[in-house]
Amino acid sequence: MKKITQFLFAMAVLLCSAVAFSQSTISGTVVDGDISTPLPGVNIVEKGTNHGVSTDFDGNFSFETKSTNTVIVISYIGYLKKEITISGDTNLGEIVLESSEFGLDAVQIIASVAVDRKTPVAVSTIKSEQIQLKLGTQEFPEILKSTPGVYATKAGGGFGDGRINLRGFESENVAVLINGVPVNDMENGRVYWSNWAGLSDVTSSMQVQRGLGASKVAVPSIGGTINIISKTTDIEEGGSVETSIGNDGYLKFGATYSTGLMDNGFAATVSASKTDGDGYVDGTEFNAMSYFINISKEIGENHKLAFTAFGAQQRHGQRQNRQLISTYRASESGKRFNADWGYKNGQVTHQEDNFYHKPQISLNHYWDISDSAKLSTSVYASFGSGGGGGFSGVNKFGLGTNGVSDYRTGLYGPVDFDKIVDENEALGAQGSETILRASRNDHEWYGLLSTLDMKLTDNLVLTGGLDLRTYKGIHFTELTDLLGGQFYADDSNENNPNATYQVGDKILYHNDGLVNWIGLFGQLEYSYDALSAFVSVAGSNTGYKRIDYFNYLDSDPNQSTDWYNFLGYMTKGGANYNLNENHNVFANIGYFEKAGGFDAAFIGFDNENINPDAENQKIFSVEFGYGFRAEKLSANVNVYRTSWKDRTETYSFNQPDGSRATANILGVNAIHQGVELDFVYRATDNLRLTGMASLGDWRWDNDVKGVQIFDDEQNLIETVDLYIKDLRVGDAAQTTFALGANYDILERTTLMLDYNYYDNLYAYFDPSSRGTEGAGESWKVPAYGLFDLGLSHNFDMGPFDVRLLGRVNNVFNVEYISDANDGVGSTASTALVYYGAGRTFSVGAKFNF
Repeated sequence: MKKITQFLFAMAVLLCSAVAFSQSTISGTVVDGDISTPLPGVNIVEKGTNHGVSTDFDGNFSFETKSTNTVIVISYIGYLKKEITISGDTNLGEIVLESSEFGLDAVQIIASVAVDRKTPVAVSTIKSEQIQLKLGTQEFPEILKSTPGVYATKAGGGFGDGRINLRGFESENVAVLINGVPVNDMENGRVYWSNWAGLSDVTSSMQVQRGLGASKVAVPSIGGTINIISKTTDIEEGGSVETSIGNDGYLKFGATYSTGLMDNGFAATVSASKTDGDGYVDGTEFNAMSYFINISKEIGENHKLAFTAFGAQQRHGQRQNRQLISTYRASESGKRFNADWGYKNGQVTHQEDNFYHKPQISLNHYWDISDSAKLSTSVYASFGSGGGGGFSGVNKFGLGTNGVSDYRTGLYGPVDFDKIVDENEALGAQGSETILRASRNDHEWYGLLSTLDMKLTDNLVLTGGLDLRTYKGIHFTELTDLLGGQFYADDSNENNPNATYQVGDKILYHNDGLVNWIGLFGQLEYSYDALSAFVSVAGSNTGYKRIDYFNYLDSDPNQSTDWYNFLGYMTKGGANYNLNENHNVFANIGYFEKAGGFDAAFIGFDNENINPDAENQKIFSVEFGYGFRAEKLSANVNVYRTSWKDRTETYSFNQPDGSRATANILGVNAIHQGVELDFVYRATDNLRLTGMASLGDWRWDNDVKGVQIFDDEQNLIETVDLYIKDLRVGDAAQTTFALGANYDILERTTLMLDYNYYDNLYAYFDPSSRGTEGAGESWKVPAYGLFDLGLSHNFDMGPFDVRLLGRVNNVFNVEYISDANDGVGSTASTALVYYGAGRTFSVGAKFNF
């Protein structure tokens, strides 16, 4: 018996030893093959099992396999899967994953993508995977709402009407680039997100560079840069079909197909989707058809061509007019109330709507001149067509007294267009007294962006480039509905006075705004061991010209103005130092002068009140940052201060002859400063926590006193004082917090929870409205917090890899005010507001093949 016991003990020892020796310890670091940055969250799995780990924030991993001789599978969404055969303990060193998109590396170069622990800017990056998980029925900018410094809302609530502020700066001071190509309006700098409906379907990544940013486009924005990188073409053949439904009739379906990279170097990807719905807000029905195509071709070993075209044709009803809080409470629709729509002959008719189609086409050429020189060039064009609705003539669209109006159905009811039609019909030969019209803003835009990178030494890279743009904005009012009348009389056209007009004719105004832009930039980058630094300079010339076809006779030389040119320039520098594998610090500093918009030159909206010496806006910015990277935790802290001087401010006044005129007011300055924190914590292999805090202090810097306004004869008309010193800048929450959790309930099932909190949101006001001493702060909107919930589940179904997605936004149906304009007295009872959306939901399925 003793021998048997000894034998069994020996066998047990041998078995344990065999098991121990059958395991192997595998380690390594996974990096992006395009820009050589670590990839966190990459899945490392022993083939044929569920046994594995994910990389930490530096791309590192280490785990024990179940077998000595085995195969590990390395996979990450957006990258090609890699399998590696293992025999015994192995340190794999650096493992490079190549993007599954052909040509993405070249696009990222021309788009100036910031690199973690190298580029000295405050940056947040959202990949396509996260975009699809977070989007639901939200507006595209709302995906960024958990990013430090960002305030994003649905604004009026119409499809594509969302807006975004960055560090307290409005959209005209936030640069938006798609594949490195600027899309801000060339005349006023604004971004209209409805023009880009469907862009979320084909976005590879979206990067927010706060402050000066890394963009090499000549003369940067003030608040920061939103850098959107679209899909290119997939290396492997495949595609997807998807559909989703949501609240208030939301329905979307789309498809994508890619040929994969063929043996002849050719690859193509096409995508299209259609979206329809009734809208959360009353009278905001919408429909949109979006499309995307990318064709790439390798030409020899050193050249690559890529053609991209995308756009969306859309139309949607709008809520253009904010209302008093008391109005929403008195209406049957509550926070959904919208005064800008009604019924005509039983059909929904919009007093305010938006329709637009803005295809963007680009041809990119990437040339590897030598091992030390690369040239990336993008030639692009954009053609916009559409506008926004409204009315002209007698205003019959008011809310009346206490919500009762002869032209509305019931208390605060929709517009009774049938009554307006009856009245216009009764006027007969007198024509319509009230019509619907559209303010058109068509445009033609052509540009060239070219960047040359030269590696001077192993540590020094010189970059230079050219930024050329030419733009023609075509502005007119189109008569869209006579509302029962026979014609509409309008005397606005000097070349055809007292004319009568039909649907489709131009009325009220017709003018062109021409903009020419030339920019040059240069940058020197140094990188050695733990230190990376850069210094860059740029200059630009913006030329404006105006042609007015209505206010001036065709024979009048004033119908077309001369060109007026404005110079701008920029200089900035920064450095990042990696103290060790866990800690890094960075700093950047910059100064630039930016030409005012088109209206700063043509301040009277005519060809005579011209300001040829419009003052440049002057911006000085400095920022310091600290980063921490470890196996479980990644965190960033940034401190910034931006001084904005001579903000473009216009003041309207009456001249002695009774006409209105406009003057520029100089000396309107603001200080935007704050602290930002963001972190990601991988609590377990299944639980990932995210969070951020953004504490801003954005104030007007000084009073402006004794500004003298003169008429055309240089007679003193008025002396203007603006009492704005230390008043808070309105229109964006200065204090924001966010917490999020992603929990893998099962191997392919993930639960997502997000909480966002907003405080210190002050109603928007124009500094020119503070002409009385002691007027004080604008109304402070009540703080609010919102919970969002999402669930994703993946499974295989025949040849398809299927993903199911469900999302609920504002889970607890919180009632809150997202946007406000200051009213008389700066109180809740006088402010004009938009309520944010209540609880909304969407569910969808995507079939990948």
